[in-house]
Amino acid sequence: MIRKLIVTAALVLAAPVAAHAADCSVDLEGNDAMKFNKSAIEVPKSCKDFTINLKHTGKMARNVMGHNVVVSATSDMSGVNSDGVKAGLPNDYIKPDDARVIAHSKVIGGGETTSVKIPVAKLGAGPYSFFCSFPGHAALMKGTLTVK
Repeated sequence: MIRKLIVTAALVLAAPVAAHAADCSVDLEGNDAMKFNKSAIEVPKSCKDFTINLKHTGKMARNVMGHNVVVSATSDMSGVNSDGVKAGLPNDYIKPDDARVIAHSKVIGGGETTSVKIPVAKLGAGPYSFFCSFPGHAALMKGTLTVK
């Protein structure tokens, strides 16, 4: 009986930790219609790192309709995006060593997945945006990222 109580207590105490860990990531999908399935992401300030898991739900190849996810200050988004276009697909449409980029994933094609980890300590008051830097995509594939 005592052993059963100890096991039950351990499971109850572990439950909040497991639920908290799930709050430190989000699943984001991009499709062939140049749309993300989310327009806002909330990052708990209690997380050390926050992970965005990107899935391309379309069928087109990465060089035709590739998607990535880039995080930057909202005020830097336009510059990061235009410099990324010049950097090209070999650089995942991100200017190498661009200090304005907080985090970014690689460019993926239909059916592929990738993840990007954001050190939450790099995020201040914001405002922040996430977007796809594939040429022409950021106009539709963007959203807000907020630390709460």
